[in-house]
Amino acid sequence: IDFKKASFGRLRLNLFSETGTDSVYIHLGEAMKNGRIDRSPGGTIRYSHYMVQPKQGWNTYVIAIRPDKRNTGPQAVLIPEYIGEVTPFRYCEIENYHHPLQEKEVVRETAFYPFNEHDSYFHSSDTVLNQVWEISKYSIKATSFPGVYIDGDRERIPYEADALINQLSHYCVAREYGMARYSHEYLIHHPTWPTEWILQSVLMAWNDYRYTGNKQSLEYFYEDLKAKTLSRLADEEGFISTRTGKVTPPVLESIHFKGELRDIVDWPHTGILGLEKEEGGETDGFVFTEVNTVVNAYHYRALTLMARVAEVLGKASDQKFYQERATLLKRSFNARLFDQKRGVYVDGIGTDHASLHANMFPLAFGLVPEKHVSSVLEFIRSRGMACSVYGAQFLLDAVYDAQDADYGLQLLTSTGERSWYNMIRVGSTITLEAWDNKYKPNQDWNHAGGAAPANLIPRKLMGIEPLEPGFKKIRIKPQPAWLKHANIKHPTIRGNITASFINRPNESFRLEVSIPANTTADVYLPFYSEEQKVLLENKPVTYHREGGFSVIKGVKAGKWSFHVYR
Repeated sequence: IDFKKASFGRLRLNLFSETGTDSVYIHLGEAMKNGRIDRSPGGTIRYSHYMVQPKQGWNTYVIAIRPDKRNTGPQAVLIPEYIGEVTPFRYCEIENYHHPLQEKEVVRETAFYPFNEHDSYFHSSDTVLNQVWEISKYSIKATSFPGVYIDGDRERIPYEADALINQLSHYCVAREYGMARYSHEYLIHHPTWPTEWILQSVLMAWNDYRYTGNKQSLEYFYEDLKAKTLSRLADEEGFISTRTGKVTPPVLESIHFKGELRDIVDWPHTGILGLEKEEGGETDGFVFTEVNTVVNAYHYRALTLMARVAEVLGKASDQKFYQERATLLKRSFNARLFDQKRGVYVDGIGTDHASLHANMFPLAFGLVPEKHVSSVLEFIRSRGMACSVYGAQFLLDAVYDAQDADYGLQLLTSTGERSWYNMIRVGSTITLEAWDNKYKPNQDWNHAGGAAPANLIPRKLMGIEPLEPGFKKIRIKPQPAWLKHANIKHPTIRGNITASFINRPNESFRLEVSIPANTTADVYLPFYSEEQKVLLENKPVTYHREGGFSVIKGVKAGKWSFHVYR
């Protein structure tokens, strides 16, 4: 039996037995092999089997899923008793049952957080992109069953990196904000070990405010967020390090962490899980030094956002402090970590190795001066998808923010082994923990951290993001590259935004948008030439140029049609 998509659930059966002495065998699994459920799928791809001894006559049976020792441990998020244990599966096989079986007699009971499928949609002229959107959107729904963002079924533990991607994606596919906030606030008091993950709490806090317009969480956790910037680890140049003796017990107490902070950059590393030589981890050969480029890129982002949090809360002295720290770090960062000859950032002070990560994070977080964007972007292109599914979030953010829409779309629609399409090709209907089993031998097939396109397509390709908290002001900045057409529905706390375009590259572009009540939008259209025509409702409209865009500011609520002709 193929349920078409995997989900977390259990099985309910109506079975008949004439004698009450039968033994029926039930197999549940995520993967197929040679037309049967794969009994040894490897990694943490799930397979389980059960035996039922039906009583005489017709009876209903619910398969009680056996708890997994690892994902029900002390750090794991446990399933409420009223739901009962669940397991992810798409396929079911029933053996040694000789009575005719109808479809209605086999029911998969699925657990997930309330999710309205109609809150969002996306469709385009590229069939691969459409499939990538569908698996990514569905992954947000399917993995929501614990009510808090987790890393997948292997551990069922919340991690900041997974939660950050999940948060942005959830905002883009459903009008739901409570689960994201709960997950973020849970992690403030249950942090995990990577240095960068601690800093991500500030990013999640700011995302919560941007998408909801509600500052209560910022106010309540303000002192915690200040600690999560890790400013107490900074040296005289503004760099932070976990290797200089500054990670003291009071620092750890302030961030609610008991353990050892370690820099991660990306995961897995070379030498972990048997990854050597051919599949040498996901850090692009990153060289770890005392002053780590990726860690300090995150620190810069946390400082800039903390300054904005302080401004929102009217804390002027704190705002000044974080702005000054960010300015100092940016100056030191570019003086000490940028290789002028090669035009790239190195992995840290004391090494000349330059990785994808040492360049994509500074570009994504606003550290790269305009004069160096071109060389950094060229290097990023040369490395391909030399990062994990987690790193891909920031790679695509960087690429689209640098307005390289062609490369962004190339990555989103790739059918190579290191692509979202490969997750579909190997047979999963929920995004994977890694690009392929060989890149993370213990991976699971149900990881929302791999679903970054659920937010990248709305936020970057279609360009819909809040310019003011709670979408009071909206930016609509499509970067279509060679896409012929696309349309999207994006939920917001103020109502739905819809956008659709018809694109004839370098010739014409038509954009139709619907902007919700009590909002305004800045609309970005392609800039072709000084001779171009820009029309709003078939009438000429005033615009100004920003790089490769024609920008119309302050568009009011309503339905509008824009045209650009070369």
